[in-house]
Amino acid sequence: MPTPSHSSIRSILIIGNYAPRQCGIATYTTDLRMALLEAYPQSRIEVMAMNDTPAGYDYPDSVVFTIDQDDPYAYYQAADFIRLSSYDLVCIQHEYGIFGGASGRNLLLLIRAITIPIVTTLHTVLREPTADQHTILWELAQRSQRIIVMSSHAVDLIHTIYGIPLAQIDCIPHGIPDLPFRDGYEDKQHANLTGKQVLLTFGLLSPNKGIEDVLNALPSLIKQHPHVLYVIVGATHPTVRQTFGEAYREMLQALVEQLGIQAHVRFHDQFVSSSALAIYMGAADVYITPYHTQEQSVSGTLAYAIGAGKAIVSTPYWYATELLAHGGGMLVPFHDPAMLAEQVNTLLAEPQLRQTIREQAYQRGRTMLWSVVATHYMQSFVQARTHPLHPVLVLANQPIMPDSPIIPPLCLDHLIAMTDDMGLIQHAILNIPNHHEGYATDDNARALIATMLLDPIQEPQAQRLAMRYLAFLWYAFNPATQRFRNFMGANRQWLEATGSEDAHARSIWALGIVLEQSHDPGLCGVAQRLLRFALPAVSQLTHPRPWALALLGFAAYRQRFPGDRTVMASQLQLAEQLLSRFQAAHQPDWEWFDDHLTYDNAVLPHALIVSGQTLQRPDMVEAGLTALTWLCAIQRPEAEHFKPIGSNGFFQRGQAPAHYDQQPIEAQATVLAACAAFESTGDSGWYDEAQHAFYWFLGHNDAGVALYDQRTGGCADGLEIDRINQNQGAESTLAFLIGRLTIQTLTPPIRRGTAENTSASVTRPPRIRADLIPPRDSSSLRPL
Repeated sequence: MPTPSHSSIRSILIIGNYAPRQCGIATYTTDLRMALLEAYPQSRIEVMAMNDTPAGYDYPDSVVFTIDQDDPYAYYQAADFIRLSSYDLVCIQHEYGIFGGASGRNLLLLIRAITIPIVTTLHTVLREPTADQHTILWELAQRSQRIIVMSSHAVDLIHTIYGIPLAQIDCIPHGIPDLPFRDGYEDKQHANLTGKQVLLTFGLLSPNKGIEDVLNALPSLIKQHPHVLYVIVGATHPTVRQTFGEAYREMLQALVEQLGIQAHVRFHDQFVSSSALAIYMGAADVYITPYHTQEQSVSGTLAYAIGAGKAIVSTPYWYATELLAHGGGMLVPFHDPAMLAEQVNTLLAEPQLRQTIREQAYQRGRTMLWSVVATHYMQSFVQARTHPLHPVLVLANQPIMPDSPIIPPLCLDHLIAMTDDMGLIQHAILNIPNHHEGYATDDNARALIATMLLDPIQEPQAQRLAMRYLAFLWYAFNPATQRFRNFMGANRQWLEATGSEDAHARSIWALGIVLEQSHDPGLCGVAQRLLRFALPAVSQLTHPRPWALALLGFAAYRQRFPGDRTVMASQLQLAEQLLSRFQAAHQPDWEWFDDHLTYDNAVLPHALIVSGQTLQRPDMVEAGLTALTWLCAIQRPEAEHFKPIGSNGFFQRGQAPAHYDQQPIEAQATVLAACAAFESTGDSGWYDEAQHAFYWFLGHNDAGVALYDQRTGGCADGLEIDRINQNQGAESTLAFLIGRLTIQTLTPPIRRGTAENTSASVTRPPRIRADLIPPRDSSSLRPL
C-alpha cells in the first residue's frame, strides 16, 4: 500500500474556543489553525467555536459554526453539520470548562454522533479526577483515534490513570511564535520601561496564579535592586470575572498598598495583542510563573517565555518542572516568597548567569515553534486516518441492526430516482443522482439482473425498469467490434468504441438471467438476439473475472435452453480455462486462481460451482468450493463478521490483505457464491456464510454501522478506513439489492441436533427471517 502523506488530509475541522474570545484555549486554537494553514496551504482548515455567551463573538470567516456551550441540542446540530460536510478529520481542543454540562459532558453528545476520525488535544490532564471527569476523558479517548498532550508527564498520567495505550498518544509541545533573541533595550523604550529591571507575569488572572507571592517577595527584592518593576499583564479570566468580579485583582491591589510598593508594580488590565505581548516579553529581564497548584500539564505563557529566550523563575508545577529540567530557569517551592526573592535577586545580580539561562531557554524553544508543531499535528492527523487503532465508526451513534436482523422491506425508490429515460446513472452525490458522471453498461447490466429477481406481481414497475435497462444494453452493443461499449457521457455520447472485458461479460450474465427468469416475449427476444451478437467475442476474453461473469450468464441461460450446443461449447471452453487457471495456481496455503485477489473475487469460485453443475463436472464444483472456502476464511477470520478484501491494495500473495476500502460488490459476490454453494451441497455452513456476507450491509462490519439506507433504498458506496462513503451510487445500491433478492429465495436448512450450532468458537449471527419480510404496498409506488 502507498505510504500515507499529508495530501490525504484535505479538510480539517477544529473544535474549541477561538479568537476574539479571550482565553488561553482560544489563543492556542487560533495559532494552531494559522500554523497549519501556513505549513499546508492546500488544506481547508475551519473552526467550530464554542460560545459562552448568547451574543457570541465577532469571529472571522474561518469560524463556520458556533455552539452554545450550555445548549445540549446545539451539539446535535453541530454533529449533523459535520455529517453533512466533507471534513476528513475533527480536531478537538479539550478543556473541561469550555463544554457545557457537568465537567463538560455535553461534548459527548457531539462525538457520539459523528463518524469521521477525531484527534483530541488535552489541555488538562488531572491526577485525581472526579468520577465525571474520568468518565468524560476516558470516553473521549475511546472515540478519538489519537490523543495529543503537551508534556511527558501528561503522557504518563493519561496512560496510568486513564488506561489509554501509549500507542494512541502523541506528545507535541505547546506551540510558540518565532521570536528573535534580543536584549530588550528597544522593547523597554516602547513599553515606557527604560531604566527598569523588569519582572513579568502575563496571562488571564485567577486566584491560583500566585501573584501575591511575588508581591510579598518584592520588598526584599527592592532592597537590593531599587529599580525593579513587576509588570502584571492580563485581564481577569472571563469566567472568574463572571462569578467573582474583580475580587482577586482588588485583593492584589490592596496588598500592593499594604506593602507600600506602588512604585514597583504596574498592572496592565487588558487582554493584549500578540504584538504588544512580544514587546512586554522582550522588555522582561526575568519572567515569573508563581502558580499555586502542581497539577498543571501545560502553560502557554511559560512556553511563550521559553520561546522568547527569557530567564525564568517558576514554582514546580508539572509543566514547569519538565520544561525547565535542562536549563532555562530556576524552580522555587510553592508559597515561598523568600526563596522566590532569593532566586530573582541572583538572576538580577548576575547578568552572565541570566544570559546563559536565556540562551538555553531560547534553544529549547526552537523545538517548539508553531511551524514544527504544525508538522507534528499533521503527522498525527495522517496516522489517525490511515492507521486507526480501532474502527472509527464502531462507537458512532448510528443505528446498528438488532441481534435478530430481518431483511429490510424492499424499497426501489433510489433505483428509480437514479434511472432516467436513457438508463441508470452510475454515480450519486449522497442520494442525489450525479448526472455529470453519465452512465455505465456495467451498472445497467447489474440493474437488469436485479429487475429479473423481482416479483413482477408485487413490483409492477420491475417490467418497465427491465425494458429500460435492456434497451440500454441494446444501444451499448457495437456491431462493428461485436463488443459492448461501457461508458456514456452526460451528453449521451459514447466515450469509447469498445468497453472493458468486464462490461461485455457482465452484459452476457444479465442477458442469461433474462432468459432464465423472464417470460415476456419482448424481453426474451431481445435478450436472445443480443446474446447471439455478443457470443463470438467471448472467446477473446483474456482474464479470469470476465470468464467467470460470462459463465454465470451461460449457466443461467442453459437452465432454459440446456440443449443449445453453441452456448454449451462456449461455456465448456471458459470453464476449462478457469479450472486450469485454478489448478495451475493453487497451493495448500493459497487456494486461488492467481497470485493476487482484486475485485469481485467470489465471482470466480461461484462460476466454477454453477458451471460444474450444468456441465455435470464434479471436479469443477469441487475446485469452486475449495476456492470459496479459502476465500471465506480470508474474509471472515476467526469466525468474526464479514471483512471483505479492501480495494486500497487488494491482496497480494505473501502480503496481508488490505482492510479498506471495503466495497459492497464484495459482499454481494460472496452472498451469491455462498448461496450457490448451499444449493449445490445442502451444507448449512454455506447458508451461514451467505448470511454473514449479507449482514455486512446491515451493520455487522468493522464500523458497526449499516451501509444500507432504509429511508432511500440506497446503499453507501463503501466502508473506508475512517468513514462510510455516504454516496449511494448504482453499483453499491444494486449490490445490496441483488444480495437481498438472492438470499431471500433460500430455504433455511434443517439443522439436526446441536453439534453444528456449537462448533464455532464464537456465536454466529442468527439467521435472517425471510418469512418476516413486510409486503410491499403497491399503492405507494412512484411512476417512472
